[in-house]
Amino acid sequence: MLTPEIAARFARIALGHVTREYPHKLDHVMDGPEDVLSPSQLHPIFHGSFDWHSCVHGWWLMLRLRRLFPDLPEARQIEALAEEMLTPGKIAGELAYLDRAYSGGFERPYGWAWLLALHREAQRHEDQPWGEDLAPLAAAFADRFRLFLPKLTYPLRVGTHFNTAFALTLALEWAKANDDGLAELIRRRARDWFEEDRCYHGWEPGGDEFLSGGLSEALLMRAVLGDSGFAAWFDAFLPEAVVGLPRSLFTPAIVSDRSDGKIAHLDGLNLSRAWCWRGLAGALDPALADLVLRTADEHLDASLPHVAGDYMGEHWLATFALLALER
Repeated sequence: MLTPEIAARFARIALGHVTREYPHKLDHVMDGPEDVLSPSQLHPIFHGSFDWHSCVHGWWLMLRLRRLFPDLPEARQIEALAEEMLTPGKIAGELAYLDRAYSGGFERPYGWAWLLALHREAQRHEDQPWGEDLAPLAAAFADRFRLFLPKLTYPLRVGTHFNTAFALTLALEWAKANDDGLAELIRRRARDWFEEDRCYHGWEPGGDEFLSGGLSEALLMRAVLGDSGFAAWFDAFLPEAVVGLPRSLFTPAIVSDRSDGKIAHLDGLNLSRAWCWRGLAGALDPALADLVLRTADEHLDASLPHVAGDYMGEHWLATFALLALER
């Protein structure tokens, strides 16, 4: 369970990296020598945490913990840093980056979805201006979803940043509160892509995946179909789940080298699977629900001790641990 002690630890981890500029992996297309700029010149806010999207969800983690545990000493540090960084001028700088040449695919769709999740969390802090200030940036990414989803003929089912279902799960939560038209578009496209899926084979994980393609899809379809429609869909999608098959979905991934940034993704897989299994349990029959909750605990046990220690995991894993524990 998420305790104040764990929350404080996660907050300290994020406070330690969201403004750490280097090392940094850019998602940046240069159109000329004038585009050779540092991360902080390109991104006034989200230049820490090794890459843009990890910095965005590091901020999501900090704001969420500030709301869930307002009495933590770390909550005051989060507030002070937000007052310094989440300013209209710096947000305008992040927005300006989206107008640069070749930025159409920037952080699509993972970073888009996390920015919407950050804005939705910021809106819940009614004592602060963060939600209102971030609104233009959120609107820009919502527009990108609105333009992109109709022309995406085929969903991306990989277990990395390009996964369609994971991004739409986060985007749908934002859209339900802010944009009914986008929410309906997400529901429609999710049904187009996934409603007829049957007998998922569970050929996962790949060696660098931090998401389960199958479970990410299932979590989205629960949100789209509602519990009554979801039960029949899930029975067809994973017909042998009640006996723990396919076994790969019920077995934590082995992480052989946590200093390797790609292999370290597998700790994220264990944490994100725990989040998905816990998020699905309430819509499943009791026997299956008991099995998937035990499975979630096994996945947490495998990777929760490793959210810090090597920067290849430390710059992002606490976010997925929080998703799982908060469930």
